[in-house]
Amino acid sequence: METVTKKKLYEAMFLVDSADAGSDWDGVIAAITKTLERAEVDIVSITKWDDRRLAYEIKRKARGTYILCYFRSDGQNNHQIETAVQLSEKIIRVLILCVDWMTDEDIEKDTPATRDEKEKQERAAVREAAEQAKAADSQAEASAEAEPTEEAAPAEAVAATQEAQPEQAAEVMAEPEVAEATEPVATETDDSEEAQPKVSADD
Repeated sequence: METVTKKKLYEAMFLVDSADAGSDWDGVIAAITKTLERAEVDIVSITKWDDRRLAYEIKRKARGTYILCYFRSDGQNNHQIETAVQLSEKIIRVLILCVDWMTDEDIEKDTPATRDEKEKQERAAVREAAEQAKAADSQAEASAEAEPTEEAAPAEAVAATQEAQPEQAAEVMAEPEVAEATEPVATETDDSEEAQPKVSADD
């Protein structure tokens, strides 16, 4: 009867050159993933832990990037990972520890690198919000400065209308004079004796 060995949780801290991590991050992650897959382990997570100056130079490297990995394994093939790292051109060192006591919440905790990234994103969001607020204030000030000019236009129109009203009134006043000049002059009939023609006795 075949005995089934329970796989335990392991933590592997890989050290790579910071220059390689900065210029070819995907290549570094691919090298680590390939190393773990060859050892036939179950990869749980791969996360950048931090970028730090080394206490002493390793393979003439003064600065290194740490990459934290969690995987499940029966432990029999872990030595293959260490051997592969010794032969790798991308990976400088690796340290493997059994952390079977860790929970999923422990694994998902932020690393120094992920905390820095979140802080950068938060600062960028605050800066963007401040720029948007500043732009909105500038737009509001521009609108406030433009409002008096718009109000002055109707005032000028009213003034122009008031100036035109006396001329129109003068024209209206002049119209009756023209009408009186064009009306026929009515002659009054004088019925007095002086106005009647005198009749002589000879008639």
